[in-house]
Amino acid sequence: MPQQLSFADAEYLAKRKTTRRDRFLGEMEQVVPWALLLTMLAPYYYPNAGRGAGRPPIGLERMLRMYFLRQWYGLADEALEDAVYDSQAFRGFLGIDLGREGVPDATTLLGFRRLLEEQELTARILETINEHLRARGVLLEKGTLVDASIFDAPTSTKNKDKARDPEMHQTRKGNEWHFGAKAHIGVDADSGLVHTVTCTAANVADVTETANLLHGQEQEVYADAGYIGADKRDELQDADVTWYIAEKRSKVAAIADETLKDLTKRAEHLKAKIRSRVEHPFHIVKNLFRHRKLRYRGLAKNGAQFQVLFALANLVIVKKALLA
Repeated sequence: MPQQLSFADAEYLAKRKTTRRDRFLGEMEQVVPWALLLTMLAPYYYPNAGRGAGRPPIGLERMLRMYFLRQWYGLADEALEDAVYDSQAFRGFLGIDLGREGVPDATTLLGFRRLLEEQELTARILETINEHLRARGVLLEKGTLVDASIFDAPTSTKNKDKARDPEMHQTRKGNEWHFGAKAHIGVDADSGLVHTVTCTAANVADVTETANLLHGQEQEVYADAGYIGADKRDELQDADVTWYIAEKRSKVAAIADETLKDLTKRAEHLKAKIRSRVEHPFHIVKNLFRHRKLRYRGLAKNGAQFQVLFALANLVIVKKALLA
């Protein structure tokens, strides 16, 4: 007896236009180094662990694809489970036939995420993707751009502990106050790809994380005025790099000599032009992946998610080169 199509499947099959979701998932199918990631994760994954009797195990590749869908579309575990039932594009990407099998439930997805966090495999995912990009010649790492961005955390106290997350802190940016964490990134100056990610509370000064964002092989470092004094910090005294740190606008405006002021403005413009590449990964994570607010409590969990988000952002940045 032929399988009866759902309304979603019938609508999908009747479409003539390829949607942006179809196109994006088709591109990610090609640019994600699936074989490398699965080989790296395989020793840690036991599909039967914690599952009820009689429930079939779920393969590692499908779990990894589900996990990446969560990052690309900013979905919670429960929302992703529902979205797979509703989206033929998602089911096609996962290779799921609803007539024969079910969708991994939210509990299973939670278990996979915790596995990645506890085994520190999110850092390995970033490293594996970057090794793949180095092999393709798109990650050069001769210079590093450093920057940080604030991600707000929930301020509500309507939770089990009846308190805000103790690992998050409040800070002021401009005229606005933010409560949450900071994602700090080190970016390749040539390609704009992220090679290092760290996570701190929002009130931690950007300059204090500088040493953690350098891989040690760069020759130049570019940063905004928030990193003034980085070259004088004890942990960076042995760093053999040339520093290009933006001057404060007030200092440039105070220069009396007009010729010197004009030359300084030109130099600052050139530094800013190179430094602007560091904003692209943040744009992808916050706007394309819709990750503007923290989903989890604690710096470790959010830091682990940042590592995967920026690893996947790297693939988006160079997808045209990889597809070509």
